[in-house]
Amino acid sequence: MPTYHRETWVDAPIEEVWDFHSRITGLTALTPGFMNLEVERVVGPDDEEDPGILEVGARIEMSMRPLGVGPRQSWTSVITHRESDLDAGRAVFRDAMEDGPFPRWEHTHRFYEGDAGETLVSDRLVYDLPGGPLGDLVAPLSGPVGFAPMFRYRHRETKRRL
Repeated sequence: MPTYHRETWVDAPIEEVWDFHSRITGLTALTPGFMNLEVERVVGPDDEEDPGILEVGARIEMSMRPLGVGPRQSWTSVITHRESDLDAGRAVFRDAMEDGPFPRWEHTHRFYEGDAGETLVSDRLVYDLPGGPLGDLVAPLSGPVGFAPMFRYRHRETKRRL
């Protein structure tokens, strides 16, 4: 199973970084424009529309049209894990694709407080590409060619905004 991993230090306290990533506005702010993201619906674990914080069980229904090519791709992501101990300087949440173009997509977001009040942002993506054997064949290129530009943007934008 292919994986992609990227880390960066952000000059902001963990509480601020955690709060930013815990909201749908964080997702929309950190998705590059070339993905043409449209968030269609956000539902909390208690069926509350547009919850402030994305708790375990929250569902995000969205669509994308990368580079404006082809039809829009529907995507439903669910928050499957969320845990924080900000006093100890750590937090994590995971979202998984419930419906969409990838047979498997699990994105784990980890945050660690540094010694000088900065925060390490760590993204780990575990995925399978569509296309069965053909997807498996091109999987080694998916990280550097497909995901690196998106996550480079996400980390650069996190640093800029925080």
